Amino acid sequence: MAEHQDKVPPPSDSVHDTGIDVIVIGAGFGGIACAVECKRKGHRVMILEKVHEMKYLGHLGANAGRIVARWGLHEKLWNIARISEELHIHDHLGGLIHVQQLPMPVFGAFSYSGHRATIHEILLEHTKSLGIEIRMGHQAVEYWEDEANRRAYVKIQTGETFDADVIVAADGVKSLARKFVIGHHDNPKPSGYAIYRAWFEAEECGVTTDPLTDFMSIHGNQLHAWIGKDMHFMAVSVLEGKSVCWLITHKDDAPVEGNWSSLGNIEDVLDIVKDWDPRCAAIVSKAPSCIDWKLLIHDPLPTWVSKSGHVVLSGDAAHPFLPTSVQGASQAIEDGSVLAVALSLAGKDNVPLGTRTWESIRYQRVRNAQVMGATTRDKWHGAKPGDSGESFELPMPEWLLAFDVEADAYATYDGVARSIVEDGYRRPSLFGEEPTEQVKETP
Repeated sequence: MAEHQDKVPPPSDSVHDTGIDVIVIGAGFGGIACAVECKRKGHRVMILEKVHEMKYLGHLGANAGRIVARWGLHEKLWNIARISEELHIHDHLGGLIHVQQLPMPVFGAFSYSGHRATIHEILLEHTKSLGIEIRMGHQAVEYWEDEANRRAYVKIQTGETFDADVIVAADGVKSLARKFVIGHHDNPKPSGYAIYRAWFEAEECGVTTDPLTDFMSIHGNQLHAWIGKDMHFMAVSVLEGKSVCWLITHKDDAPVEGNWSSLGNIEDVLDIVKDWDPRCAAIVSKAPSCIDWKLLIHDPLPTWVSKSGHVVLSGDAAHPFLPTSVQGASQAIEDGSVLAVALSLAGKDNVPLGTRTWESIRYQRVRNAQVMGATTRDKWHGAKPGDSGESFELPMPEWLLAFDVEADAYATYDGVARSIVEDGYRRPSLFGEEPTEQVKETP
């Protein structure tokens, strides 16, 4: 195994074709990031996407912003996804608990928050500009791999089959590849919570003319949270107050059947906040419609890599996040960046070593970020009138936001890969369990 002494990413104009074929399943944030990063590292990449699904609020933390800025997209994203530099945190009755400063840049990079579809469009157009093929209407229905030929295969709904050195399933928590990789269906459990969410134009929906809501628009971008009573309500305005998004995480013990996301009822949301700060109900009432999104719990998967190492799970397909982590999209983007580096350093003849090294580099960091989301939710939901102080701030730890995953991958790959070659691959251990399924790698 060759040593890799240069610990910084190579400039894009010095990239050579690695000969590694990569198919990415899913054109969300994580799938796009994986494809772009693979292209930047010299891999041959194609995206298969079953639909073009638009979601609501999208947030890329500084750790992900650092990556997309290297694509030359900062100005485009900053123009449409610049968020308030202050988070006003209130108790449920409207008392001000704390004003958290959110200066930009943070740790040398920018965060981007805005309508997910608008951010996604910029990333998608950039992907196309690089010549990356994106095939829409291609739904994966079966996966398999041929260890002897060192290839992975995916069949789509038409019966057509595609093969590659690596197939990256980045198509969300319902990904069919989850069963292929771990060998069984993992059934999510109700978390006891759900989210109502909405996005609408401020002037068109009367935000600017109501004294209870005009603060969301006339003062430019705003970011407010009301917390307590085992709930939290967030209201965000972007584009200098022209567009508004709200979401409320609340108790929901109803059984989950069929779709996890469906059209909600504004009257139900108003009933939830009827005893809260009147501004909450006023903001809710301005939305013409809302979405009801059930939050489910998924136990950490024992592995993200298939038995032969040619199919991997990435983003939500591997590790779903609670919204309070504000890191779901960011960690998916980090996945793609590190995987592209790992494949580049492993080389075409050692793809399984690359994917297993990638998993080893990423697994614990992702778990740490996931746990942070539950901690924030519990802290906010326990707030009471009269509470105050910095302890209620949205976490912005240096270990998370200042971390350059691309540079770290170049710096740590050799050591992690050498350990796998010498000691054998072991699936990540969970909650102190002994690692299992050892597989020896060949140098």
